Amino acid sequence: MNQSVQERRLKVERENTSLSMTRQCSLLNIHRSGLYYKPVGETQYNLELMRMIDEQHMKRPWYGVPRMTTWLREDMGHIVNHKRIERLYRLLGVSAIGPKPNTSKPGKNHKIYPYLLKNLKVKHPNQVWAIDITYLPVQGGYLYLVAIIDLYSRYVVNWSLSNTMSSHWCTETLKEAVRLHGKPEIINTDQGSQFTATEFSECVADELEIRLRMDGKGQSEYAEKFPHYVEIYQRDRKE
Repeated sequence: MNQSVQERRLKVERENTSLSMTRQCSLLNIHRSGLYYKPVGETQYNLELMRMIDEQHMKRPWYGVPRMTTWLREDMGHIVNHKRIERLYRLLGVSAIGPKPNTSKPGKNHKIYPYLLKNLKVKHPNQVWAIDITYLPVQGGYLYLVAIIDLYSRYVVNWSLSNTMSSHWCTETLKEAVRLHGKPEIINTDQGSQFTATEFSECVADELEIRLRMDGKGQSEYAEKFPHYVEIYQRDRKE
């Protein structure tokens, strides 16, 4: 049978008195439980925890799951365990920033492009665009937001919402921005797999002929860009 499970589920006749639901599911080779299951979104409590984690992560991005769990328990009074916080970290797509083993490698055969903005002065529009992904909590769950900003004017040249993150989504959002505003000289991204993927990087470098720049992962660059975070991080470690 070449039809998808969803297509076969639509063929079930709930009012059919000749064939039971069990028999229909057997003939269609589907599980009866799938007819009744409805995906459940995140609880309001988890969404509130995600908001708090996101805000604290912006202030102290070196907080991993253990320290975030301790902060939520001792400072905020929430009875949570590390497994819940670990799962919410994965949903948010965040991780602690700081010296650690390289566990966030790009996908297989993904190309990393060099850092191009060191000591570069941005002097006019369409010189450098930056693209990044974040999340937006909504009722029953969350959506991903990709935004592209002109670093000179601080104008958002394009944005898009999606319930999944993919290289194709980022690529199409960039193409639309170029169609609307012309192309920049440089595109600035992080080393997320959506941006190191062949579809995105080849579109930027080959099809659009834009120089692609990617943030490094070293602590020295992080310290250069966020010296106030480094100061807080060092103070926290002493405490």
